[in-house]
Amino acid sequence: MIKTGEEYIQSLRGRDMTIYLFGELVKEPVDHPMIRPSINAVAETYDLAVRDEELASAKSGITGLRVNRFLHIAENAQDLVMQNKMQRKLGQNTGTCFQRCVGQDAINALHSTTFEIDEKHGTNYHKRFLEFVKEMQKENFVIGGAMTDPKGDRSKGPSEQVDPDMFTRIVAKDDKGIYVSGAKAHQTGCVNSHWIILMPTIRLTKEDKDWAVVGAIPADAKGVTYIYGRQSCDTRSMEAGDMDAGNAKFGGQEAMIILDNVFIPYDKVFMNGEFEFASMLVERFTCYHRRSYVCKTGLGDVLIGAAATIADYNGVEKVSHIKDKLIEMSHLNETIFGLGIAASHQAQKMKSGVYLADEMLANVCKHNVTRFPYEIARLAQDIAGGLVVTLPSEQDFRHPIAGPLLEKYLAGRKGVSTENRMRILRLIENITLGRNAVGYLTESMHGAGSPQAQRIQIQRGMQIGYKKNLAKNLAGVKNDFVEPNESSEYFNRLFNKAADSTKA
Repeated sequence: MIKTGEEYIQSLRGRDMTIYLFGELVKEPVDHPMIRPSINAVAETYDLAVRDEELASAKSGITGLRVNRFLHIAENAQDLVMQNKMQRKLGQNTGTCFQRCVGQDAINALHSTTFEIDEKHGTNYHKRFLEFVKEMQKENFVIGGAMTDPKGDRSKGPSEQVDPDMFTRIVAKDDKGIYVSGAKAHQTGCVNSHWIILMPTIRLTKEDKDWAVVGAIPADAKGVTYIYGRQSCDTRSMEAGDMDAGNAKFGGQEAMIILDNVFIPYDKVFMNGEFEFASMLVERFTCYHRRSYVCKTGLGDVLIGAAATIADYNGVEKVSHIKDKLIEMSHLNETIFGLGIAASHQAQKMKSGVYLADEMLANVCKHNVTRFPYEIARLAQDIAGGLVVTLPSEQDFRHPIAGPLLEKYLAGRKGVSTENRMRILRLIENITLGRNAVGYLTESMHGAGSPQAQRIQIQRGMQIGYKKNLAKNLAGVKNDFVEPNESSEYFNRLFNKAADSTKA
């Protein structure tokens, strides 16, 4: 069983994986300078569980073991709250994406979905799934979740595509299992995972039955090819020195996964043609995952700290507009966190026993994430000044002739090291423009669905008819059309939770 970050790193060595990066095969990902920072970020999820057991681990109701919280099935609302608190701490500790939230949210979504498929079809997916989770918990493995397909022509569904592999599909079956082909795009942490769960990405129809597949595969399964994704400023990790990287130890990871007749034994298959449950799985997964984006508040804490530090170094920490910008950054950051925590607190128990976060609040949380980090980043750059994008290289700073010139002319407030000032500027660049802007900005926009995906879910839960009737009643409106009175369960849930907490 893996316990520490170092044990995790060693567990990745020696695997037979096909990984392309810069047009070349990677022999050992653990030792590749561009890949290693992302591995270090995952390793921190293990080390945090050792340092702070209460925050980053939980007692499993499945195995009875103390397990990493990323492998824990939420048995109550507090479990989801603790996930969020752990995610913020990991964001603070790494300043990047630590890559395990997708797997965490996938297993929680599958817990209820497999149960309800069995309920309708008499299948045994839920039992298979629980056995899989037991295996993962006992070994303390990293699970990657793979949902996003390339999609091809977005105006067409899977069965209508010119190339059927634009969505991952079942291409063959035998008495031992199924074979799948296709691809999964921009997959976070996939090379750093031990296992990957393949899931559908959209609502499916009867004609899309072959694309209705959920299964777990080892990351080094035969027929799997990875093509590593580029990130802004990523080659800085391959240069001498550690200053220009901005955050030399930790980074994120995305890659494309190509699946060529990959075999999945039936005991690792959790959906096999039940197309009508694809939308349920996607919606429940995104409900968990959209409130998981409180991880960005941990990165926001780092960026706020960096902006405050550079203000100190520049001697402007007491200027009123600087203080006001830091206040605004904090306000935006805490708004994200508050909604994520609220969505978790408002979780409801599903038929299978797992707790599902509040869908409306989860979607509003993620919708804020598509906007607020960009404003926080803008304010950080505003405070930092133009050196964020014009700073000379570390090689120049170390040069015997150019170095002393930079030491003199890049000095800030008296008593502040020029090198320290440069390092903070590089960190701000790293989060707002460089490698970790992938995890802080663009991922915030498109991860767990683009902004429009959240707006659709918010619209579905708005309960406009119910609210219009409330207004008409208070205004004394008579002889008017009575709006369809949608269920007010959402508000009842809010009020009941509040009443329960008051009693406690």
